[in-house]
Amino acid sequence: MANFSEMSGIKQWATVVIGGAVVTAALYFTLFKAQNDHNAAAQHALEDKIRENNELESYRPKLKQIEQQLAELKQQLEIEQRIVPDDKQVDGFITMLDAEAQKSGVELRRYMAKDTRAQQYYTEVPFDIELDGPYYSTLNFFDRVSKLERIVNISGLLVATTKNPSGAKAKHTYQYAPNESIIATFTATTYFSHDLQPSAAGAGTKPGTPAAK
Repeated sequence: MANFSEMSGIKQWATVVIGGAVVTAALYFTLFKAQNDHNAAAQHALEDKIRENNELESYRPKLKQIEQQLAELKQQLEIEQRIVPDDKQVDGFITMLDAEAQKSGVELRRYMAKDTRAQQYYTEVPFDIELDGPYYSTLNFFDRVSKLERIVNISGLLVATTKNPSGAKAKHTYQYAPNESIIATFTATTYFSHDLQPSAAGAGTKPGTPAAK
């Protein structure tokens, strides 16, 4: 094969052109094509991100409305948790009743926890309670309890005079004040929410120990 310098001018130019084409093709299928594919992938990703941003942009005017709805739902949940708490806040319940008794001017003398009753979505927690006080103060107590934010149902109410406490089936008698004329016994039932399955219904606690004041 003849050296390049021995070739004619036309052949030399042809060799240069062919060599350049080969180098160009080699660069295209290695470096240039790889870079081009990379750029195409980057452009595709950019277009996807722009499209996603445009879709999200349509929600911007609704953002304040969504935030307000979330705040309202949170407030509603807090109210519902106060009405029906999600755990057995027994001490808090008794303290709440005792506070209403003091505001009303009656004496909450005795309470005893009874067996709880588990329903599908909530648990009933009843207490047997005895109180005494003036007639209108006793009425005021029950009125205040009926207006509590937390749900409290009163059942089995028995009322008698302090001179005949057996009419209310009171367990004990006390040294009543001169202005006290009424003894009342009743069951106060409060409620707690839970996640128990129906099969777990009926799992109750043992009655508590009575507490005298």
